Amino acid sequence: MKYEPVIGLEVHTQVKTASKMFCGCPADSFGREPNSNTCPVCLALPGALPVPNEIAVQKTIQLAKALGCQIADFSQFERKNYFYPDLPKGFQISQYAHPVGEAGEFEGIPVRRVHLEEDTGKLIHEGGESLVDFNRSGVPLIEIVTEPEFSDPAVVTKFLKELRTLLVHLEISDADMEKGSLRLEANISLRRAGEKDLPPYKVELKNINSFGFLEKALRVEIERQQELLASGKEVAQETRGFDEKKGVTVSQRRKEEAFDYRYFPEPDLPPLTKQTLRFEGKAMRTPQELRDDYIAQGVSPDYSDILVRDPSLSQGTAAFAKATRESIAGSASILINKRYGDLKKEPIEKIVSRYKVSQEKVLLTGGEIETLADKIVLDNESAVADYLKGKEPALQFLLGQLMKESGGKVAPQEALDLLKKKIHARTSTSAKN
Repeated sequence: MKYEPVIGLEVHTQVKTASKMFCGCPADSFGREPNSNTCPVCLALPGALPVPNEIAVQKTIQLAKALGCQIADFSQFERKNYFYPDLPKGFQISQYAHPVGEAGEFEGIPVRRVHLEEDTGKLIHEGGESLVDFNRSGVPLIEIVTEPEFSDPAVVTKFLKELRTLLVHLEISDADMEKGSLRLEANISLRRAGEKDLPPYKVELKNINSFGFLEKALRVEIERQQELLASGKEVAQETRGFDEKKGVTVSQRRKEEAFDYRYFPEPDLPPLTKQTLRFEGKAMRTPQELRDDYIAQGVSPDYSDILVRDPSLSQGTAAFAKATRESIAGSASILINKRYGDLKKEPIEKIVSRYKVSQEKVLLTGGEIETLADKIVLDNESAVADYLKGKEPALQFLLGQLMKESGGKVAPQEALDLLKKKIHARTSTSAKN
């Protein structure tokens, strides 16, 4: 009997704000001394009351809109009750009955809900002891829940990569998985091929720290469930982790249902009103729309993808183009290839200054540039071949060689056009011979 996977995702991402969700402690606590970034509110000391972070609410609304969700007219925080050492209050302030956004769609997959909550502390297991660091406790956290409409782990990976690009480009989150600001969970079950109803169980995969890790874990769990069902056994509803070294998923605890958490409205926080939830903010566009816009301006697909995934580089490209009157495509090429400096290490003004100084040099004449371009094309046959196969970075490599040979006395856009002309002319000649 054949079975098909039914997969849904729960994605948690820390919101890029200056302070925590309900207090004034810094939101960025990565690398700080344990328990040094806390206060009476995030430690749940008696008498301390929460105050909601307006920026976190606004960014949640922006993300919900970008994911095509319907924004609520009424939303409220609730207490999610469970007992765990990393939860100082004995409950988490979250949302359940009235999330910020519902019924969206992204990359062809329905998004069930987008809601806002607070992060927990972090448990550290070492030397036979379990320690807890509350620095992260109270950091604003957005949860994105999809409908269980994935069946292929590879499609799950593609979806998550595009979602991460959206989060980073819109500056909702830095979505850095190594720092724990983006965390992935997948619910997976199997049903008979051709069936439409959801299976009567689901297994949650937690503690996933990379896209590749999740894809491997999903494939292993699919195989485990297939073997159980094929032998006539039931699959237990539980939470499991993935042991990459052994290549198996491992049972962690019984999977909770919503009623286990005894949700009820948070009495210390007022509901979010219609006026607050109608926050407009800047227009939201999908990553593919942004890529298409760059490509329309002459930027290569590879470089367009780099710009969309790196907001600081995207903003730097626009600033460079405005300051130098270079095209967006030329500006992107200059900054990505760090031709006049590294934008991550120094301000755009310094890079623009170096560029302008280089342009003040006496540029080579047309004949001199042609001679150099011929030499570069002849001396770099493998790069030329790669470019002809559609590998755009190969052309940037050739441009770099030409700039080096000329001592920077060549206008980049003119040099690019000339290199293309020389390569295609040489290809046409070879074909005739």
